[in-house]
Amino acid sequence: MLNTLGIRSHLLILTLAPSLLLALSLGIHYTRLQFVDMQQQLEERGQLLAEQLAVLAAPLLSQGQEQSLQRVLNQALNQADVRTLTALSPDRSLRAHAGPSMLTSSPPSDPLSITYVQGQTTTRLLMPVLSRHLYSLEQRLGDETRLLGWLELELSNQAPLLGLHRNLLVSLGIIGFILIVTALLALHLSTNLCRPLNQITQAIARIREGHLETRLPPLGSSELNELAEGVNSMAEALLKAHEDLQQNIEQTMEDIQQNMETIEIQNIELDLARKEAEKASRIKSEFLANISHEIRTPLNSILGFTTLLQKNQLNARQQDQLNAIEISAKNLMAIINEILDFSRIEAGKLILEPAPFDLRDLIEETLNSLAPSAHDKHLELACLIYHDTPTQLVGDAARLRQVLTNLVNNAIKFTDKGSVVVRALLEDETEHQAQLCISVQDTGVGLTQQDITQLFQAFCQTDNSLSRQSGGTGLGLAISKHLIEQMKGKIHVDSQLEVGSCFSISISLPKVHKHQNLRIPLSHSNIRVALVEPYSITRQALIHQLEDLGLHTLIFEQISTLHQHLQDHPDAAQSMPILLLDQQAASAYSQWPELAQYLEQHNYHCILICEHNSQSPLLDTPNVHALTKPVRTSKLRQLLIELTQGSAPKPAPTEPLNAQTPRILCVDDNPSNLRLIETFLHDMGAEVCAVSSGAAALEAIQRQHFDLVFMDIQMPVMDGRQTTLAIRQWENTRDTPPLPIVALTAHALTSEKRTLLQKGLDDYLTKPINEQQLAKTVLKWTGRALNPQATATANTLLLPEPRFAVLDPEEGLRRAAGKTELAQEMLSMLLTSLPKERQAIQQARYSGNQEALIQQVHHLHGATQYCGVPQLRQACYRCETLLNQQHPASEAALDELDAAIERLLLEVTPQHA
Repeated sequence: MLNTLGIRSHLLILTLAPSLLLALSLGIHYTRLQFVDMQQQLEERGQLLAEQLAVLAAPLLSQGQEQSLQRVLNQALNQADVRTLTALSPDRSLRAHAGPSMLTSSPPSDPLSITYVQGQTTTRLLMPVLSRHLYSLEQRLGDETRLLGWLELELSNQAPLLGLHRNLLVSLGIIGFILIVTALLALHLSTNLCRPLNQITQAIARIREGHLETRLPPLGSSELNELAEGVNSMAEALLKAHEDLQQNIEQTMEDIQQNMETIEIQNIELDLARKEAEKASRIKSEFLANISHEIRTPLNSILGFTTLLQKNQLNARQQDQLNAIEISAKNLMAIINEILDFSRIEAGKLILEPAPFDLRDLIEETLNSLAPSAHDKHLELACLIYHDTPTQLVGDAARLRQVLTNLVNNAIKFTDKGSVVVRALLEDETEHQAQLCISVQDTGVGLTQQDITQLFQAFCQTDNSLSRQSGGTGLGLAISKHLIEQMKGKIHVDSQLEVGSCFSISISLPKVHKHQNLRIPLSHSNIRVALVEPYSITRQALIHQLEDLGLHTLIFEQISTLHQHLQDHPDAAQSMPILLLDQQAASAYSQWPELAQYLEQHNYHCILICEHNSQSPLLDTPNVHALTKPVRTSKLRQLLIELTQGSAPKPAPTEPLNAQTPRILCVDDNPSNLRLIETFLHDMGAEVCAVSSGAAALEAIQRQHFDLVFMDIQMPVMDGRQTTLAIRQWENTRDTPPLPIVALTAHALTSEKRTLLQKGLDDYLTKPINEQQLAKTVLKWTGRALNPQATATANTLLLPEPRFAVLDPEEGLRRAAGKTELAQEMLSMLLTSLPKERQAIQQARYSGNQEALIQQVHHLHGATQYCGVPQLRQACYRCETLLNQQHPASEAALDELDAAIERLLLEVTPQHA
């Protein structure tokens, strides 16, 4: 329908319609705001009057002075908008009345707060008069909620309504005036525009009919004059061309046709070439940016929530599985970085970031993440770090891990049987530098000399058939070679077909002069560990680890030899209480049930060295613990401390948080990422406000004060850059100091980071993020310290506890290896010692001896490990952990521990009387 209208009609509609809609919308909006404001003012005025009258009427109601009460009501009737006043007794009987009858129905009564009912012309309020309204403390009698009577007020709405109607009429008049002026201006504009257009239309029509001598006069404006000159020039050109064509029409047409074809072909070719070049450049840039953003965003949630899960109370196997998830996610991040790294290498912009790191942890974490793929192929994966090798070094740990991951991953891919061994040894050393050799040796297919020459070329794989089986981009070794060379090192390969390959890295790194004490604080220096491992390389690696931990190792090549040794030396349990056994060797041993029973009877602790995802039934045997291959030194040390000292190592007490809690605003449209960063910051002690859009962030900053903002960049409608610009403009209008804004971006390109800083942001963090990054950033921009570990364990312990049973006979029987008599004996021993333990805990608590208190709770906790008393065990664990952290909730935990002891004595003692 609109298509049939002319320019004048279109112009009128497009001018008047938005103005009308805008005027109506604003009028309705502001009228509604005025009406709501009027209602609020009436309610507030009524509440204020009621409160004032309640203070005056309270003593009069309590003393029965009706005349004075009537005078107070009559005087209050003089207040503006007050129509009627009534004082009632507590049973709602009339005590005094001023003014006409009330028009609005009585509101519901609430003995503690004011209620009201609003009519068309009046508002009626009901106010309880309580003893708290008495100004005399003696009259209150200690009960401030005692009801003395009621006050009813009816306020007139006529004056505000008249004001509202006046404002509405004024608004309508202004709207009508603006619409009339707009219509007149539109009519004037359309008239001035349509008249010259009609002249141009008529002239073009005449030229089309063949009247080439037609010319247009000046039309009034510069644009229309240019259009008229163009039409005139066109007419002149047509006239001249018509004359020329009449003379040489055939020759001219042929020349023109040839020239036009040539030019068109050239233009098409040039346009295609230009578009292809622009498309290729754009696709490359978009790919590098989007591949980073789209994969880093979900990985941020995976890594973050894995970190949060690790703070919960997990067993060793669950912790290993979570670690595997975390390391695998980091490896996926490494693949993304590999693509970006190659782009940086091509551009010459790859920069190393040296920092202190632990070489042992780096190598063991790398192997642990790759162990499942090795165990799927039944390969032995081992790590040998020789005793004299410095492990506390300075370098780019991420880049070194990237190189090592690539080499080990390639070794696993191209090895079908045998082993993959990583060795780290010292080649040369000075006071501040260490020359290291890190080698990765496999027993795979090997390489020819020709393959070795092409090995470190980008996008080049030595064997296409193998690459199809194993996958790979062909970039890994090229990037690894460049990284090692940028670290001033060398990478070398020795290989022989059908024998295997050995990749060696020679690198010099600065040393960190601090001592890492790995030795286990044992209570007896003569404790030994028996080791049974059939694979020589794994056995050698375990021997190195045990010696680094300061333990004496007794080595057995076969499990049958160990069994015979234990039978020949019954006293071995005192000097050799811990056994390390290969899980496959134990499963294949025919006399394992007899050996397991012997280990139970003599209180041996057996550690099975298992492959990842092992589901062996041997793991359900009492006193049997599990560690996955390759064994991490930190995990082995932690387990050995638990077994030799009877409990898990005590967590170090956390430092108190900064007294001034920073207020932080988090902005992210991804719910998972927003929840993650909010949880991180809240757990570290910050006060956090989380919003999911740029508009909400701007509104929050205008409403509240914040010390720091973490801003996501890619958000719909209003992205991070636009939000930052709006915040800066708002700050300029109010002359306030700029608020630090830190970008949270999944883009890892240097150009993207530089652009963010130029757009008004102060700093940036690249996803995935962690607690340490957040804590450092908050400290940098606010000067207030957060503790990444301050509330990790405490929050877990302060959650509502599950309902644990006071006594669980089945658990007690299970902890006693199925022996009923032993279970009853252990429970009786615990019950006998409970009163004495309880008295010792109370004595240490009230004397203020914190060290003795922790020791007593720890002693009781160890005793509960052998009985089916889950409630008492949980109370001991919670109490011991909070005491070690010096947490304020430790006093409540001690009360709960005492109550748990009392419940156990009351419930169990009659059964054993």
